[in-house]
Amino acid sequence: MELTDILLVLGAGFAAGFINTVAGGGSLVSLPILIFLGLPPAVANASNRVAIFSQNIFGALGFKSKGVSAFPFSLWLGLSALVGAVIGAKIAVDIPEDLFNKLLAIIMIVVVVFIVRKSTHKKGVELLERMDEKHQIISIILFFFVGIWGGFIQAGVGFLIIMVLTSVNRFSLVKTNSAKVLVVLIYTSAALVVFILEGTINWLYGSLLAIGNSSGAWVASRWSVEKGDRSVMIILVVAVVAMAIKLWFFE
Repeated sequence: MELTDILLVLGAGFAAGFINTVAGGGSLVSLPILIFLGLPPAVANASNRVAIFSQNIFGALGFKSKGVSAFPFSLWLGLSALVGAVIGAKIAVDIPEDLFNKLLAIIMIVVVVFIVRKSTHKKGVELLERMDEKHQIISIILFFFVGIWGGFIQAGVGFLIIMVLTSVNRFSLVKTNSAKVLVVLIYTSAALVVFILEGTINWLYGSLLAIGNSSGAWVASRWSVEKGDRSVMIILVVAVVAMAIKLWFFE
């Protein structure tokens, strides 16, 4: 493996980890790089899960170091998503790649429009979080379906998590992302075990990507807390628009 390849994987991992932590869809950066370097798509996908797992450990630690956490609520969300992810992984339904890309692009745009409208609604008035028993139960149920999506496809699950937590529980984007990294960490652990047992992971590429992803997640988690929701939203909008265009117009 040449030095340029190593630097490319590390750089792609850092970008993916940062984007995944602040917004979502970072795998749209890292997966093409792994495939470009010669890994079969299935191996690239499995190896990427190593990086996602590691990334969310460091993301969670980064948010915790800044005193931002939704624990133990995020734990219950993660367990609900884990059950859904197991079911999603077993769903034997083939979706044409072109159709999937367009559906994902639409979901991303809907999420970001919703968040922007929410932020401008009643400007100057901070909406209180809704953490009563009713709204906690609603989110836990919804995260079961989020987990099905994550287990079945994975891509774009971060945007669904953001939509649920900002709408149902009225979390800030920063707190939402702190919960998101723990949820994804929990259900990704199950997928990772499956890939390990199947022997489909390239540990060299996976480990290098994990170093990059983890670094990006650590920086993003601390940066987002310091900069606040406005800066996070700017990154979110830019990431969503760029990725939606790529998904819709370029295969």
